[in-house]
Amino acid sequence: MTRIAVIGMGAMGSAVAMALLSSGAEIVTYLTGRSPETRDRAAAAGIRDVDLTELVEGDVILSIVPPSQAIAVAELVAMAMRPNSPAIFIDCNAVSPQTMGKVAHAFDKGSTRVLDGCIIGGPPEAGQPGPRFYVSGGAKEIIPVLVEYGLDARFLDSGVGAASALKMCYAGINKGLIGLGTSMLLAAAKSGADKALMAELSESQSQLVAKFAKGIPDMYPKAYRWVGEMDEIAAFLGLDNPAADIFAGMAGVFQQLATDRTGNSDMATTLSEMLARRAADGSINRYDALSNGNFDEGSKGLEPVRSARESHDRNQLEAELEEGLEDSVPASDPISATVTSIPGSTRT
Repeated sequence: MTRIAVIGMGAMGSAVAMALLSSGAEIVTYLTGRSPETRDRAAAAGIRDVDLTELVEGDVILSIVPPSQAIAVAELVAMAMRPNSPAIFIDCNAVSPQTMGKVAHAFDKGSTRVLDGCIIGGPPEAGQPGPRFYVSGGAKEIIPVLVEYGLDARFLDSGVGAASALKMCYAGINKGLIGLGTSMLLAAAKSGADKALMAELSESQSQLVAKFAKGIPDMYPKAYRWVGEMDEIAAFLGLDNPAADIFAGMAGVFQQLATDRTGNSDMATTLSEMLARRAADGSINRYDALSNGNFDEGSKGLEPVRSARESHDRNQLEAELEEGLEDSVPASDPISATVTSIPGSTRT
């Protein structure tokens, strides 16, 4: 039986440990200094807490912790490793390739093989497709082991840093979009444009609204962890890349949401109320498009309303058609008395 040590019993780490355990692996963890809630979570999952000396005797060690803790965990494990240890240490954290390099450097004096890993997707759930585990840095033989114990593991034929780069790029798009949506929804609410914005998004960007409706509320309890992840993405892009400033800003957005969660949750409440205005079919309930964003209790929903631009274009087209006929046909010709109209027009 393969012994796998999982460091980090948060939502992802505990779910990964449970998936491995249910597939027949021996799972241990290290909980010194962790909260009672974390200890209870591990105990409920049947995961055995061991001391550091026993932890590093595992065949595989997975580090699944917040980005800010990745280097400290690596240094702790490296100091406890015995010489010539055959264990494989896989950093699965959302860190930049630069940080991953520091993680690997912690093991320079020993024989432990260090692999770069990343997790894309939510925590594994029984009966549901699990997240993808990408691994780079060699040791391709570890992939069948992880697959055998229930993980969707995939090998990247590249060096340490490739898996971290993949995570940075994917998270920059996925979580960056959640941060952007959060910022703009809150700005709309502050300026009184919230109802009109939700109506327009529901009409023209229904898939985006659906993503926000799920992704933004899911982010609330994770916002504190996403702060560090945005900082890592900014570092990954580098100071000479202007896009780095975008993700430094996103870190600030998620810090605001994390702080909001410890208080009255005013920002989260505002966001949730805006997103709740979506009807089951993705439209806005009781929205009167003629009221400039105000809700009308008597309205049945968002119904097609001819815009002023559309009406103007239609009238202009009819006028041009009539003018064209008058210029091209003599007034004495019988055709000049023919009614000209466009289908659907009320003109006669």
